[in-house]
Amino acid sequence: MSAKTLNAIHSEVVACTKCRELRRYCAQVATEKKRAYRDLAYWGKPVPGFGDPCARVLLVGLAPGAHGSNRTGRPFTGDASGDFLYPALHRAGFANQASALHVDDGLQLNDCFITAALRCAPPQNKPTPTQLRKCFPYLVREFDALDRLRVVIGLGAIGTKAAIEALRASGYTIETKDWKFGHGAEVTATKGKRTVTLIASFHPSRQNTNTGKLTRPMFDAIFTRVRKLLN
Repeated sequence: MSAKTLNAIHSEVVACTKCRELRRYCAQVATEKKRAYRDLAYWGKPVPGFGDPCARVLLVGLAPGAHGSNRTGRPFTGDASGDFLYPALHRAGFANQASALHVDDGLQLNDCFITAALRCAPPQNKPTPTQLRKCFPYLVREFDALDRLRVVIGLGAIGTKAAIEALRASGYTIETKDWKFGHGAEVTATKGKRTVTLIASFHPSRQNTNTGKLTRPMFDAIFTRVRKLLN
């Protein structure tokens, strides 16, 4: 049932036209293209979640990159963020390979699902509150569909905030009064007998990885902690 529900959400996301300004922007980028990709066809549509429908681990990112996911049609695929993320998932045993170049590259996720707070690439990579609010129901439905969920990783402040709000909207009780976003910060969410741990991480953007704000050992530590929680 999880796979069926996620497939339905997938189809709705791809066909979404809630944010007309984002649809125009993504279509414009897909038409004009980046010089390095001028001979490639761009996806140019909202980017759905990707991964194992039986996943116990969910990653929530910010939004597609204009020349990354907006080009390839898969989260964190074809850009610098993915070049940092997928090797970490591979090292931790959540991905069958370290590279993510295009949708037909053979990449598979195991016990892991990746989604985002916003499904369309926003100008300057800065979504508006209204855009995030319109996209939010898709995220909540994904949380509900992943009925084996145990750990959520929020990538960046916006991804983490969206994950916390989605947990609450899905019926979880989560106390964040004295909680602050920071790399490795954790908070527990409960719903009846179910417990989900949310872990915050700096986003694997080029800005963070090139400056050393997020290093490979720091990122690996997140997934080492995830494995301990699952075990």
